[in-house]
Amino acid sequence: MRIISGEWRSRPLVAPKGDTTRPTADRTRETLFSMLTSRLGSFDDLRVLDLFAGSGALGLEALSRGAAHCTFVEQDHLALDALEKNIAKLGGKDRCDVRKSSVLSMGSALRPADIVLMDPPYLSGAGSVALDKLGRFGWFAPSAWISVETSIKEDVEVKGFTVDTVRNVGKARITLLRPDHDQA
Repeated sequence: MRIISGEWRSRPLVAPKGDTTRPTADRTRETLFSMLTSRLGSFDDLRVLDLFAGSGALGLEALSRGAAHCTFVEQDHLALDALEKNIAKLGGKDRCDVRKSSVLSMGSALRPADIVLMDPPYLSGAGSVALDKLGRFGWFAPSAWISVETSIKEDVEVKGFTVDTVRNVGKARITLLRPDHDQA
């Protein structure tokens, strides 16, 4: 597992020990960031929210590509250990906020995110539940792009969000969504 592009290109990342997390494959991350780049043009100065963060590979990739700040949310202690090692190894601590909690226990946002990257446990439905709750708590900027990685057997459809595109990559499905105006 490595950073694909940007400031930290080709730098290796530590994966969490054990089998409670499933890091996003390089190929899937490459597809996701290609999709986002074609829509955003640049990640410069954007605020990112990496939910169900695991090793932090998604948020760290966004930071490597120029994002200003990333908030990582993870509750598994082995994943948190890997995440903190990756942030320290890359020297990104000043651009990161690590929240050691469940995604579903987050309260109201102080600042909404421009990019939201979710990689919940496959076949759990947690991504849809998180979208609904965090949308009500103001976590998504009006122009936010939201990515939810699921199993190819799962669909993500939540009231208040419009699906922009769905792409299958191996065993993963990437769903890009936008908040409806009353949700942002």
